[in-house]
Amino acid sequence: MYKIYPQKRYNETLTLLNKFAKPTDKILDLGIKNPFSDVMIENGYNVQNTNGEDLDYHYKELQNYDANFVTALEILEHLVNPMEVLRNLPGDKLLASIPMRLWFSEAYRNKNDPRDVHYHEFEDWQFDMLMEKAGWNVIHRHKWTHPSNKLGIRPLLRRITPRYYAVYAERNKNFTY
Repeated sequence: MYKIYPQKRYNETLTLLNKFAKPTDKILDLGIKNPFSDVMIENGYNVQNTNGEDLDYHYKELQNYDANFVTALEILEHLVNPMEVLRNLPGDKLLASIPMRLWFSEAYRNKNDPRDVHYHEFEDWQFDMLMEKAGWNVIHRHKWTHPSNKLGIRPLLRRITPRYYAVYAERNKNFTY
């Protein structure tokens, strides 16, 4: 059994990774090394991260990575054109997660860092359509809430409204662009 992490998101994501990835998989984790990259390594996975290149401009460089499994965890919403990234991923297996669009909250925007914004906050069906249009078959879907210990209407809504959506997908080998 694996370690229980303090963040619900880490536990949910790790459960999905354990379900679909093998310890022998070469995993490319999109984005620079981050705390969840360390969680994957702690759990025996062979992980490398991208080098911090702007994937909106340098998506074709993804084809140069040696990986058969890709994780795109809360990164696609930060890209102007996530479809090109999805189309150019190495390998044929993908675990991707996004924060879902919430009807009671504005899209995320860090006012202190203009690069830290969500260009997209998808509904589940929109994300599925993006995956399929980019040549991926969604095999498994999973949603979970992100409760808050604060008081108020929004924290109450966060306890009952799914915030995160993850999919495991495999490349559609018959897909042509």
